[in-house]
Amino acid sequence: MKQNSLTNLLREIHEDENGSLSLETILIIGAIALPILIFLIVKAWPSVKQYFNQGLEDLQNDSTNAQN
Repeated sequence: MKQNSLTNLLREIHEDENGSLSLETILIIGAIALPILIFLIVKAWPSVKQYFNQGLEDLQNDSTNAQN
């Protein structure tokens, strides 16, 4: 009896398609967003990092100048 109820439960879960549209939509969005994210990390990140590093250096220099 237990085996039969487990088989029926697995069959119901397998045949249930609720949420499949949401899952497909998330996978499509991920397939579009992942290459964009990789491009931004590879191409744009060095310039963004340099911009913030320069800002930090300017801030440190200005604080040193203010103390003097």
